Amino acid sequence: MAYEMILTERTGDVLVITLNRPDRLNAAPPAMFDEIRDALATLDGARAVLIQGAGRAFCSGADVSGQVLASADPAAATSSALTDHYHPTVLAVSRLGVPVVSAVRGPAAGIGCSLALAADFCVTSDTAYFLQAFVNIGLVPDGGATWLLPRLVGRSRALEMMMLGEKLPALKARDWGLVHSVVSDEQLEHEALALATRLAAGPTAALGLIRQGMAEALEATLEQTLAMEADNQRAAFATADAKEGGMAFLQKRKPSFTGK
Repeated sequence: MAYEMILTERTGDVLVITLNRPDRLNAAPPAMFDEIRDALATLDGARAVLIQGAGRAFCSGADVSGQVLASADPAAATSSALTDHYHPTVLAVSRLGVPVVSAVRGPAAGIGCSLALAADFCVTSDTAYFLQAFVNIGLVPDGGATWLLPRLVGRSRALEMMMLGEKLPALKARDWGLVHSVVSDEQLEHEALALATRLAAGPTAALGLIRQGMAEALEATLEQTLAMEADNQRAAFATADAKEGGMAFLQKRKPSFTGK
């Protein structure tokens, strides 16, 4: 698939996906999220993913204006854009078998907020902010925000973001536990790639099972979670990386994981 709205690049074992509409603050038409989903489906051996935005923004939200204006039923067109394009991509990020890092500068608004926070680690610059502005135009959050935000920051703070529709600056987001770290604007790409590279050098199967197991546990009973952990531990033990980790421990050296 030839991409028109994103850039992809392999940096070592990290797949870097860059939202590439800087003149529109990376506002995302449905086709952009289709491209992201396609890139995630063709990792081609990448052991971690970094998602970032070109220019001075991560993503200023969905761009469905053309689709909505051309439709006889704007509400139905917007719903279709969510169910057919945006939401499948958020699910693809959540179900990925390798770690995901997002690098955020400037706005991460609406669907851009959901995409950034769907990552396992969100590294932000000091210019970053998160915004759920739907209420300001009489709409409701989407992109999984009503599922994701309460789990990250609790009900009260999630409602504050969604019902007041105000910007949440990077430092406050860090204080709330919403993001992993805040760095200078100049250091953002370096720090985010360094973290993604560290994760890519880890035991890939175990990291994938950790992120997927966490998602399952959020919806499961303790009994179900214990059973899931036993299954995942069995799967992890069968990997070459687990054998290497055990030998490295016995030999008192740093393990060299291969992702197998």
